[in-house]
Amino acid sequence: MVLILAMTASCAHAQSASPNSAKAAMDAAMHAKFYLNQASLPLDLILPTPPAKNSAIALSELVELHQIEEKRTPEQVAQAQIDDHEESIFLFASVMGTQFNADALPLTSALSKRIRKDESEASSGLKSTYRRPRPYQADTTLHPVCTVTREPNSYPSGHSLSGYLLGFALIQMVPERRQQILDRADQFAHNRLVCGVHYASDTEASRRLAYALFGSLTASPQFQKDLAAARDETRQRLGLPAAINR
Repeated sequence: MVLILAMTASCAHAQSASPNSAKAAMDAAMHAKFYLNQASLPLDLILPTPPAKNSAIALSELVELHQIEEKRTPEQVAQAQIDDHEESIFLFASVMGTQFNADALPLTSALSKRIRKDESEASSGLKSTYRRPRPYQADTTLHPVCTVTREPNSYPSGHSLSGYLLGFALIQMVPERRQQILDRADQFAHNRLVCGVHYASDTEASRRLAYALFGSLTASPQFQKDLAAARDETRQRLGLPAAINR
């Protein structure tokens, strides 16, 4: 009888605890995918609202995109199209050299993928909040040369946000090439305009947001652990001294 009562109490406890345990497990699994708890970050307060359609700023940005379209060279288009399909830290291979690649640097690749998840989570929420039409949706006389979408999700630029966040991380790993990395991140962002798929204010918002997000990233113990591992791996691969002189 005592055994039956104990089993009954145990089952009742398991049934009552099960939903909470399952939720806790789901929350843990979700947070494990990200460095940041973005629910605690007021991202919409960091950015100004995008320029209104037909405002003087929006119209001037469309004029700028037409000028870029008229002057872009085949080489610029080709690079913009390459960048359109690249959102990993290895977009900086042109700065770091051919040895800087995913196959050779698995820990660095893993860091990159996790930063990208944080970027995607941040930018997708803001895109849904602002729902800014893409330039080619607002002005059908533009001729984009990269991937297009029907969704009004121009602000901020996810590609640009990735580029800046990954660039900031790489600077922590190889500070000797800080300026070259920043220049490449700026080029990567500008190529969204060469593509004809973003306004200048979209990419500027991404740059501004990246500084805020990266500051929060550095407060994550897991990020610091992964960054240290990626730093050691990358510096060894590139033949750089382990000690960093800042």
